[in-house]
Amino acid sequence: MVGEQAAPGPAFVLVAPQMGENIGAAARAMWNFGLDRMRLVSPRDGWPNPRAEAMASGAGRVLGRVEIHAGTAEACADLGFVFATTARERAMTKRVLTPERAMAEARAMAAAGERVGVLFGPERAGLATEDVVRANAVISVPANPEYASLNLAQCVLLVAYEWQRAASAAAADDYRIAGGRLATGGEVDRLLAHLTGRLDAVGFFFPEARRASMAANLENLFRRAPLTDADVRTLHGVVRALALKQPGRKPRD
Repeated sequence: MVGEQAAPGPAFVLVAPQMGENIGAAARAMWNFGLDRMRLVSPRDGWPNPRAEAMASGAGRVLGRVEIHAGTAEACADLGFVFATTARERAMTKRVLTPERAMAEARAMAAAGERVGVLFGPERAGLATEDVVRANAVISVPANPEYASLNLAQCVLLVAYEWQRAASAAAADDYRIAGGRLATGGEVDRLLAHLTGRLDAVGFFFPEARRASMAANLENLFRRAPLTDADVRTLHGVVRALALKQPGRKPRD
């Protein structure tokens, strides 16, 4: 049995998992390496799931603490840094790390008091692009390029193993934020809503057919930074200031 971790483990967020057996197998993989913070986003067969409980076999602690969320945004709202696991190439600029490097960085962030999460996609097709956009960085397993697809439990096992191994491996780069912390997903959500609302008001998203892709590119820019809480406050102020129509006039919000 794995002992208590020196730093709180990452939250493993399973997005739209389809089979209870896979949730149970993922729980076993997590608990093999001392992780017990599982979040489920809209599990296809609902929750609780007897098949997950049967497959977990000894990892009931993980299932007993499961959090259920309606969407990925809600599941990540309190997290300061989010990794997305994906085997597919995406038309976006993101840092791409191996599980080893990602979990070394996760250890350093967790030791500094940050909340870290890892997104795992559904069995059939993996994470949707909008979920990958939400992440700050991507985890990609250097698997056989002719057959790179891993099932859900395998992917969870690899990442959980690297988290545990990073405890005794060489230390990652020191991770410090002077006088602050990483902004949570919810704080970045509110900043993006503020910014896109202002941009909508001045007709920035044109033509309308390109609005979704332009907004996604904008979100990706802010997510991959990542931002601190001070950054978010500053950017809210920038958006408000740019919205002024007359010098010295105070904005309404």
